[in-house]
Amino acid sequence: MKQRSRAGGKLVVKTRHRNTVTLKRSSVPKPMRRRSSSAVDQETKVARLTRELHEALEQQTATAKVLQVISRSTFDLQPVLDTLVESATRLCEAYDSVILLRDGERLRVRAHYGPMPVDFVDWPIGRGWVTGRVFIDHKPIHVHDLQAAVDEYPDGSAMAIRLGHRTILVTPLMREDEAIGALVVRRTEVRPFTDKQIELVTTFADQAVIAIENTRLLNELRQSLEQQTATADVLEVISRSAFDLQMVLDTLVESATRLCEAQDAFIFLPSGDLYRVAARYGFTPEFHEFIKSNPITIDQGSVVGRTAIDGRLVHISDVLSDPKYTRHDGQKVGGFRAALGVPLLRERNVVGVIFLSRTKPQPFTDKQIELAQTFADQAAIAIENVRLLKELRERTEEVEKLNQHLEQRVADQVGEIERMGRLRRFLPPQVADLIVASGTERQLESHRRDITALFCDLRGFTGFSESSDPEDVMALLRDYHAAIGEIIIKYSGTLERYAGDGVMVVFNDPVPMDNPALQAVLMALEMREAIGALTEKWRRLGHDIGFGIGIAHGFATLGTIGFEGRFDYAAIGTVSNVASRLCDEAKPGQILISPRVLMAVEDAVTVEAIGEFTLKGIRRPLAAYNVLATNPAN
Repeated sequence: MKQRSRAGGKLVVKTRHRNTVTLKRSSVPKPMRRRSSSAVDQETKVARLTRELHEALEQQTATAKVLQVISRSTFDLQPVLDTLVESATRLCEAYDSVILLRDGERLRVRAHYGPMPVDFVDWPIGRGWVTGRVFIDHKPIHVHDLQAAVDEYPDGSAMAIRLGHRTILVTPLMREDEAIGALVVRRTEVRPFTDKQIELVTTFADQAVIAIENTRLLNELRQSLEQQTATADVLEVISRSAFDLQMVLDTLVESATRLCEAQDAFIFLPSGDLYRVAARYGFTPEFHEFIKSNPITIDQGSVVGRTAIDGRLVHISDVLSDPKYTRHDGQKVGGFRAALGVPLLRERNVVGVIFLSRTKPQPFTDKQIELAQTFADQAAIAIENVRLLKELRERTEEVEKLNQHLEQRVADQVGEIERMGRLRRFLPPQVADLIVASGTERQLESHRRDITALFCDLRGFTGFSESSDPEDVMALLRDYHAAIGEIIIKYSGTLERYAGDGVMVVFNDPVPMDNPALQAVLMALEMREAIGALTEKWRRLGHDIGFGIGIAHGFATLGTIGFEGRFDYAAIGTVSNVASRLCDEAKPGQILISPRVLMAVEDAVTVEAIGEFTLKGIRRPLAAYNVLATNPAN
C-alpha cells in the first residue's frame, strides 16, 4: 500500500512492507527546476553582453578607421567622407547614408553609400524636408516614418514615397555654431534608430567636421605657402632683373594664372591712347595674334578699358551677361567667360592692367582677387624700377662730372668729423663748436693759464669693485658717469680725464670765463645733489658708497698730449695735484675747496672750516673749507 504526502516541501512516498516503512525522494525535486531557469537567464545575459561587446568593438574599430583615414588624407577630404557614410550605414543597420555640404544657399551631395538612388544632388535649404530643416534648426532630427509625415515635411515625405525609405535620421555638421553639412541615415522599413546608433551618427558627424576643418586649414596653408613662394620668386626676379622688365612681367602672368586658377593672363601697358600686350601666359596663339593686331581702346566696352578708365578693379562673372561689355569679337576668339582686370597703379595713376580670365562663368574668390592685386603691385614696382634705372643711366655722365667735387667735399667733411670727434672727447660741445667755427685749434696748443681744477670720485668704490661682479661694477659706473656728464656739459667744464670713478674737470680753458672758481663750486653742488640720489639707491642695494669733491685754483700748463690716433687734453701743475688731494681728504658728501677758491666764492656760498691738511706732494699744510650751500642772499 502506498501513500503520498508532503513533508518539509518534499514529496514523500510511504511504502508498507512487512511492517517496515521506507521513505523515497521525488525523482524531480523543485530546486532542480529553479536552477535550470537560472542557467537559461545566465546564458541570455552572456549572449547580450557578448553582442554589446561586439557592437562596441565594431564601433571603436570604425571610429579608429575613420581617424586613420583622416590622418592619411590630410589634403583629400573625399576618402574620409566615403569611409564615414560606409561605416554609418553598416554599424547603424541602415539602408544607405549620405553626406551633404553647404554651397551658398544650397546643399550638394559629397558622399553616398548604399543601393538607394540619390536624386537631391543640389537642393535648396528649406523647412519642407528634414535635411533642410536641420540646417535651419541646428539640431538632429529623427523621423520614424517619413512617408507618414506629409504635413510636417511635405517635400521630404514626397521624396520618401518616391524612393521608398521610411525611417530617417539627419545630424548637422556644426562648426562654430554654423551648420556646414549634414549626415543622413535612412531605412526602408519603419524601425527607429537606437540611442547608441544616434550617438554613433553624432560621433561620425563630429569626425566629418574635423576632417573638413583640417582639410580647409591645410589647403589654406598650402595656398598661402604657394602664394608666398610665388611672391618671393617674383621679388627675386625683380631684384635679379633690374633692367629686364620682360622677365619680371612673364613671371608675374605665369604665377597669377597658376595661383588664381585662371585659364590665362595678360599684362597690358599703355601706348599712346591704346593698351598693348606686354606679357601673356596660357592664351592660344590665335587669340594672341588677335590682341596684337587689335590693341585695347580705352572705353567701357572691355574689361581692360574699363579698368584703365576707372582706375580700380573690375570683376565680371560672365562677360556674356554684362550689358556694358561690347568687345565680343575678342571674347569669341579667346573663349573666356569670367574676367578680372586689376590696375597697375603708381601714385594713383594707371600704368598698366593685368587681365585674368576663365572659360567658365565662375567668379574669382576674394583671396584670388587679393593675390592678383599683389601681383599688380609687384608689376607696378618693376615698371617703376626700370623707369628709375633708366633715368639713372641717363644721368650717369652728369654724375661722373660731379664725382670729383663730391669726393673733395666728402674728404673735407670726414676731416671735419674726425676733428669734431677728437675735440668732443674732452671738451663740452659748445667749446668744440667754438673751436671748429674759428677754423683753428690754436687754443689746444701748449700754454699756461690760471684755471680752477675740480676732482671727484666715489668713496668705497675700490672695496665695492673687489667684492662685486664686473657687470654690477660697470652698471654703477654707467649711472655715475651719466649723472655727472650732463652736469659737466651744463657748466661748460672741460673734461680733462676720467679713470674709473675718478673724474677731473678744469674751468677757464680753453675758453675763458669770468669766475671759473664759482662755476666749479656751483657745478660741485649740483653734482653732490645728483649723486646723493644715486648713493641712496646704491645703499638700498647694500652698497655703502659715498661721493667726495676737491676744488683748487692756480696756474697750470695745458694742451694736448698723446700720440697720433689717441690725444687727450691735459692740465699739468700743482693745482691739479691739490684738487686731487683735497678730494682724497673729503668725507662722503663734502666739497673741500682751497683758500684761493674760497676768496673767489665766499660771497656766493656758505662754508665751514675743516682745518689744515698736510697733503702729499705739498710742502706746507693747506687750510680746507667744506661748501655747505649757496648763499640765500645770492
